[in-house]
Amino acid sequence: MARPRTSPQPEVPGLAARRIAADILDGVLRRRTPLDELLSGKGAHPGLANLADRDRALMRRLVATVLRRLGTLRHVVGGFLDKGFPADAPRTETILLIGAAQILWLDVPDHAAVDLSVRLAQGDRRAARYAGLINAVLRRVAQNKDNALAEPATRDTPPWLLKRWTATYGADTAKAIAEANGHEPALDISVKPGAPHGADHWAERLRGRVLPTGTVRTLAHGAISLLPGFTEGAWWVQDAAAALPAHLLGDVRGLNVADLCAAPGGKTAQLAAAGARVTAVDRSAARLARLTENLARLSLTAETVAADALEWRPEQPEGGFDAVLLDAPCSSTGTIRRHPDVPWLKSEADLAVLISLQQRLLDHAVTLLKPNGTLVYCVCSLEPEEGENQIASLLARNSTVTRVPITVADVFGQADFVAPNGELRTLPLHLPDADPNWAGLDGFFAARLTRNVG
Repeated sequence: MARPRTSPQPEVPGLAARRIAADILDGVLRRRTPLDELLSGKGAHPGLANLADRDRALMRRLVATVLRRLGTLRHVVGGFLDKGFPADAPRTETILLIGAAQILWLDVPDHAAVDLSVRLAQGDRRAARYAGLINAVLRRVAQNKDNALAEPATRDTPPWLLKRWTATYGADTAKAIAEANGHEPALDISVKPGAPHGADHWAERLRGRVLPTGTVRTLAHGAISLLPGFTEGAWWVQDAAAALPAHLLGDVRGLNVADLCAAPGGKTAQLAAAGARVTAVDRSAARLARLTENLARLSLTAETVAADALEWRPEQPEGGFDAVLLDAPCSSTGTIRRHPDVPWLKSEADLAVLISLQQRLLDHAVTLLKPNGTLVYCVCSLEPEEGENQIASLLARNSTVTRVPITVADVFGQADFVAPNGELRTLPLHLPDADPNWAGLDGFFAARLTRNVG
């Protein structure tokens, strides 16, 4: 007698999002793949295409929360493991981290977080034998929630980074940076100058607010492309700190400006919208293609060049470019709020290679300038070797370059952003707010220089 056919059981709601979150976390923490590569482009997780918007948002929040709170999660969960995380089933640690993150910081009932974590384990060949352990540990996490939430935020910063920040900024500021990095950042946008309606209008439409720097900040979640104003090209996504360096070039209307290492293109858009003739250079053709697509959406134009900025020898405008903006590759330690994988992918050893590259890029950028032309150098790093020390070194070895001090007026009256020597230094703890979800901005360094005549 033939067995009756049975229909496959529908998957438990939310399980697919958690499974993909576990895959992506394994990619970051075990294969050391940047998070952005796992979320978009050719290397994106294939399961993302089948996730509903709500599940995709959940997956992103799970991944970001685990990475943002990784030190605390490993400490709390590890405290309930007599023998540590099972070495023969590395997925067990990932599942425990995801489960604990939901219990401690996400709006997920404890019982659901535990149950779905056990189901995740049962679906993995090696982790299945630890399903009972996962159940027991997560129940203990839920019972000790208050103790876990009292853990210091500095636990979520790798010791090498915390040591550096303490030496550079002092213990109190280092702690405040770590605390700021622990909060999910708001969405910052730059409103296109001359577009219908201004920043106040779009702040109202997006239920946000206009920051002192002119950036619009909102707590909107979900697909950015579905927000009002995106399709018509009224604005682009850009952190409030990232919007400052292009502003330091002043009035660029009609000027020839080279934007080096230009992708993803926020600064290119700023310069083009301000009336500059922009040449945007980036070594990644794929990233440059996305830049071009964004400019088209914004109805802006710029010449794009796929080339290594170090090797780029253009047919320059007569005498050189009027201005050069160099947003150099760096350790990105100022962007941990938005890129929580950074502290777990980078190491102190990476700095030497980056510092050498930045120095060569700076030297080359100077050669592209006409006499009296302006160079703005910036990095989204908190490390002085990539910022302050780079400029000090350039000025010491190249007498044709002079610093042009940045003033408080240049940064919209934000005195905290300006160092005594006239350089820009923003920290994640700046722009404080009673609600941490509205506070902060990326850590950035920028200096403005001019090439002397003669």
